Amino acid sequence: MEVSQLTNWLSEPLAKRFLLLLVAFILVMLVARFLKRILSRYVSDNSTRYQAKKLVTLLGYIVFALSGMLIFNYKLSNITLAVGLAGAGIAFALQEVIMSIAGFLVILSGKYFKVGDRVQMGGVKGDVVDIGVLRTTLMEIGDWVDGDLYNGKMVRLTNSYLFKEPVYNYSGDFPFLWDEIKIPVRTDSDQEYFKGVLNQILDEVVGDFSRDSQASWDKLTGQLYVEKAQIPPMITFSFDENWSTYTLRYVVDFKKRRTTKNLIYEKVHKAILQSGGKVSLAGSSLEVTLTK
Repeated sequence: MEVSQLTNWLSEPLAKRFLLLLVAFILVMLVARFLKRILSRYVSDNSTRYQAKKLVTLLGYIVFALSGMLIFNYKLSNITLAVGLAGAGIAFALQEVIMSIAGFLVILSGKYFKVGDRVQMGGVKGDVVDIGVLRTTLMEIGDWVDGDLYNGKMVRLTNSYLFKEPVYNYSGDFPFLWDEIKIPVRTDSDQEYFKGVLNQILDEVVGDFSRDSQASWDKLTGQLYVEKAQIPPMITFSFDENWSTYTLRYVVDFKKRRTTKNLIYEKVHKAILQSGGKVSLAGSSLEVTLTK
């Protein structure tokens, strides 16, 4: 393109507006990058810094969109008229996008979840690894993998799910879950001895964590109308005509549920083997009666 042709093109009103739009984009991008650097330098909390950066990104989009509207419309009245005429159509066509942006703003308020939380959203359970303006990314757990372990899938869900389905947060207001293990033993086992062994094992494995978690639960009961549930490990007993069953109930870190359960099983199994016959695991039996 020759110089004269370039000069003529730049003299066109439409070309000037596109040039101004490009300048506005560059300015918004530079300001947003500058603000993010300031946040990285002066905000120490990872969660707060992450949410602030996401908010800066969203504000950048809004400022750029408003700049484009002002550049391509001389009067504010024209903008209002254009928005009014197109509002109904835009709202219908972009309802999913609008709901996702609204969901993003709700997430930033901290009421639902934050990065690092374990949630179930849209039928998918996993750890939140990124929160975008339109989508939330989960590192999925479960599915074809037993237990609460990663299966390697990254799942991106629209933020509009906040308004469509329940969102389960496994680590929101307190960083633990309750878990249970059932252990059946023969009815002729030494029940008092075995119960003492189980109490000792639970105290060794989860005792310290239970004591540390008590403060979190006490804080929650002061904020919400929930009962003062038992945080220390608890053992309940039941039996029928076949065997006796011990149910071990305890609190566990939401990311260590499987490893904790495995450790308890290992210790219980070892204790039964070393009991000298005082305790025997129950097994299914079939009684056959012969009649003449």
